[in-house]
Amino acid sequence: MHATHRAGRHRSSRRRRRQRRRGRSYLVGALVLTGLLGSVAFFLGDGRGEADSGAGQARGAVPVTSPPTRTPTPTPTPTPTPTVKPTPTKIDVPATGSGSFVTAQASGEKVGRGPRPLRYVVKVETGLDISPDQAAAEIADILAAARGWSRNPAFAFQLVGAGQPHDLTFRIATPGTADALCWEGIHQDTQGEYNCEVPGGVVVNLKRWVEGSPMFDGPIHDYRALIINHEMGHFLQYTHSTCAGPGQLAPVMMQQIKGLHGCVANAWPYDKKGRFVTGPHVP
Repeated sequence: MHATHRAGRHRSSRRRRRQRRRGRSYLVGALVLTGLLGSVAFFLGDGRGEADSGAGQARGAVPVTSPPTRTPTPTPTPTPTPTVKPTPTKIDVPATGSGSFVTAQASGEKVGRGPRPLRYVVKVETGLDISPDQAAAEIADILAAARGWSRNPAFAFQLVGAGQPHDLTFRIATPGTADALCWEGIHQDTQGEYNCEVPGGVVVNLKRWVEGSPMFDGPIHDYRALIINHEMGHFLQYTHSTCAGPGQLAPVMMQQIKGLHGCVANAWPYDKKGRFVTGPHVP
């Protein structure tokens, strides 16, 4: 009995050991299978801990929703205030011009006590920043001034418009055109700097009309008066004179642009007391 019982117990123990070995084999196999499946999942997921932007999420992972991107509201660009272009105050002085002229339409009354007025027209070279009518009015004002040539009882002047009979012409021209007219009229080289009196009229260099002279200390209108009075003096047969003495008024027939020689710059034929301003004759 005891031998049979022990033999039965031995058989039961061996059976239990075989079952435990099978269980361990199943467990190891299950663990191996789980590891293989994890590796496959790892490689299928490219081995990255976090999906790149645009990549699919791993199975079982909680999808992360990115917050919506806010499009910034554009700040309106202010419309710039238009810049008002100022009216130019400086007159351009080209070296040369067209050689053609526009005649002022302006006209005026006789000024001066002479029995017969010298009638004159004013012309401006085309393309310049000068109004012919305004230039004519300025010249008329100069010739009518109390200290001007109209003070001489032998002379009188009258501005006439385009197309009217006239005795002389004032032409305002670029330096190049003035040089050509002065050379043609009296064979004088004005070097792009000077004015001249020619048969039938006066040529005014635009550079002098606009810029004046460094020798003349005064308003530009006064220097223009010097130009007109000097050249009109030539037309009236007056010749050049020079400074009568230090501190005295320079004669209007003096070439003041070439130096004052101790005299005081002066734009008028007569002084304030009505006396004619003159000096030694220049041969």
